[in-house]
Amino acid sequence: MIERLAAVLARHATVDGTTATAQPRTYLLRCSVATEPLPVVHRPAVCFVAQGAKETMLGEHAYRYEPPQFLVVSAELPITGQILRAAPEQPYLCLRLDLDAATLAAVIQDAGQAPAVRDAVQRGLAVSTAGPELLDAVTRLAALLDAPAAQQRFLAPLAEREILYRLLLGEQGERLRQIASADSKLARINRAIAWIKSHYADTLRVDALAALASMSPSSFHEHFRTVTAMSPLQYQKQLRLQEARRLMLAQALDAATAGFKVGYESPSQFSREYARRFGLPPKREIERVREQWRAMPEFV
Repeated sequence: MIERLAAVLARHATVDGTTATAQPRTYLLRCSVATEPLPVVHRPAVCFVAQGAKETMLGEHAYRYEPPQFLVVSAELPITGQILRAAPEQPYLCLRLDLDAATLAAVIQDAGQAPAVRDAVQRGLAVSTAGPELLDAVTRLAALLDAPAAQQRFLAPLAEREILYRLLLGEQGERLRQIASADSKLARINRAIAWIKSHYADTLRVDALAALASMSPSSFHEHFRTVTAMSPLQYQKQLRLQEARRLMLAQALDAATAGFKVGYESPSQFSREYARRFGLPPKREIERVREQWRAMPEFV
């Protein structure tokens, strides 16, 4: 079954990078070489690996996965991903299904399942092994890429719902139920994350974020760290540095301008924190990236 899934993905992901499909929330990922660690902000999703191996770092926590394993991401997280096993003749191949809270809630309701039965906050990343039934559903969703557009429009939502249903029955079911529950602690932390993401250049006030999440400041800080493996201020810093890096690469901004645009008032502080995050000062790191990774996409 894994070989069937890999064959379908190889037919439709013909170049390295992320390929959008006609099916909502479904993306194909391909990489023909092992990579250095690449920083990205990962959206809530399930990533099914069909070929190769990858490691994702969240803070100091490492998550390695390969067939028939899959990665579950339950919050928008600044992570570092590294393709560990890939080659031109046998590239890394992955199907990513983005998680939609409304679709999850509808599946839970239509299946007659109970909502989240407990509200213990969990880390925003997890790795599990896909059983035959789940793999079969994922393979059938991918195989619809070979079907006419009319069949895809009708059958892809059904295949997505089956995948979500089988995930809800498995060991990650409680995590998905918390995504679907608007009042779960995870959903409330996600509201705070969404605010930070859209206001990353602004001054961050933890008490205001706690109020947005309907939590006390101490409870909010604890739960936020559990989900993201970092404090709210560290999370904001990660977003700022990644956005500054993107601006320098995509718009050729100098370090001082990029740092100012993302909220840094001190160029020296920006340079220090950038070097701490990416291993080199901004100018040298961007030059290295342009030389070595100009053609390499960000795999999310």
